[in-house]
Amino acid sequence: MEKIVLITGATKHAVEALSKSMRLDMFRHNIKVSQISPGAVKTEFSIVRFKGDEERTKKVYTGYHPLRAEDVAEATFFIARAPEHVNIQDILIMPITQANSTSFDRR
Repeated sequence: MEKIVLITGATKHAVEALSKSMRLDMFRHNIKVSQISPGAVKTEFSIVRFKGDEERTKKVYTGYHPLRAEDVAEATFFIARAPEHVNIQDILIMPITQANSTSFDRR
């Protein structure tokens, strides 16, 4: 039976360190460890962050098209359906208008 560990979100550096450590610990047991690092994703987080203030929430996503939950789900599915001998270790997925965690093209 194939075993897969998926870690998404959270603090990127901590997740990366945990993923690398788990890979070293688990590969001898044929357990895959994969990391998905998404860029800006439109979620309910902004609503919670701004305590329901819809105007502030809208501004977070103004001027660019963020990832959707479905985009991250597709990456997760891609990892999960990989052949048994393949471990997709890392996926970095960003909206086309995002270069890194702080650089957005909001034209």
